[in-house]
Amino acid sequence: MDPDNSILDDSKRKFISTCLGGLAILAVTGGAVVTSSIFRYYLIPRPTTDNKGKITIPVKDLAAGAAKFFEYNGYAAVLVKKMDGRLAVLSAVCTHLGCIVQWDAKRQEFICPCHAGYFTPDGEVISGPPPSPLDRLPFNVANGIVTIG
Repeated sequence: MDPDNSILDDSKRKFISTCLGGLAILAVTGGAVVTSSIFRYYLIPRPTTDNKGKITIPVKDLAAGAAKFFEYNGYAAVLVKKMDGRLAVLSAVCTHLGCIVQWDAKRQEFICPCHAGYFTPDGEVISGPPPSPLDRLPFNVANGIVTIG
């Protein structure tokens, strides 16, 4: 075996190892950036300055047992028309880690997709890690119109 050839092989090995290591670091870093971007976009509320003030929603737009999500003061909120016809207006931001809760019409519960927190239609904690109920928002009803804020 030629001694000069083994040196060349060692240099090639080091070069290839360095390139592969760099690619692995880029893949891990890029994957983390993409994953965190997806997580933040879909699960973490994005505050804005839109919809400050009052929001109005016609009661007739909501069937019994349904929920309507909307943005209020830059955060996700929800109007629920319970099966008995009573209304609740709540923040849709989970009190555990700030994820947006989802409405399960079949079970008549809010579910947090992050860590399986469950809330009643009034926002009270049923189970899971949330430390407190969903925040209630002020509203009134007049002439079939719900005014939030």
